[in-house]
Amino acid sequence: MTNFSSITSDKKYLASSLPEELDPLRIPEHIAVIMDGNGRWAKARGLTRARGHIAGVDALKTTLRLCSDWGVGALTVYAFSTENWSRPGEEVSFLMTLFQRVLKRELEALQMQKVRIKFLGDLDQLPSKLQDLINDATKLTANNTGIHFNVCTNYGGRRELVKVAKRLAERSISGDLDPSLIDENVFSAELLTANDVDPDLLIRTSGERRLSNFLLWQLAYAEIHVTETLWPDFDKDSLFQALLDYQSRRRRFGGLEQIGSANANT
Repeated sequence: MTNFSSITSDKKYLASSLPEELDPLRIPEHIAVIMDGNGRWAKARGLTRARGHIAGVDALKTTLRLCSDWGVGALTVYAFSTENWSRPGEEVSFLMTLFQRVLKRELEALQMQKVRIKFLGDLDQLPSKLQDLINDATKLTANNTGIHFNVCTNYGGRRELVKVAKRLAERSISGDLDPSLIDENVFSAELLTANDVDPDLLIRTSGERRLSNFLLWQLAYAEIHVTETLWPDFDKDSLFQALLDYQSRRRRFGGLEQIGSANANT
């Protein structure tokens, strides 16, 4: 099992760990991942869905470690959507317990390796013990200088946008904000990801080809990599292939082709 303690943001290590086929100057600053296929992975092996979710945690550890080693600035993953509450109660309860157990077990290692972890979503609907752990982890790692690790939990893209619209409306009504000054920058500043650049790359596993209500604003210009690999099988080669695919793209952002830096957002 991969341990978070192996994560490092040391750029000297980056030089020796990055596959030579990848251009270190064109590594995406921010990667978003829809981790799909835990249940199918378990079913194919005659295992319970719970075993699939446990295997998915190992894949996430590997991905976070590699992203940190390879110079990715932020990793945002879709852990639990607002729609996931409709799953069987037993599975939902297991997932909440799993989140709590993994966070409690790995928090010290994350802190030692300077990972900044944040949970994005309507967290007040989560079990109280999990909320307490999330608050502790957020405060403990808030000033860390390593990779930004965002875990979308009880998150929905449409809900996020509605909440932003409400906050801006309230500020306008109170006189705190002139409605005529509302633009994309003002709107973006209210998003849960306000402190990170928008994702350059979205990875979706298990062959599904939809956004599933994930980061609807932030993914406007992200490159999308879809792989048939089920999430528990997502490994070093899977991430390498995703980055190789990303670096083969010519990013336009609605204008002329941009070649070179992967983070040219003009």
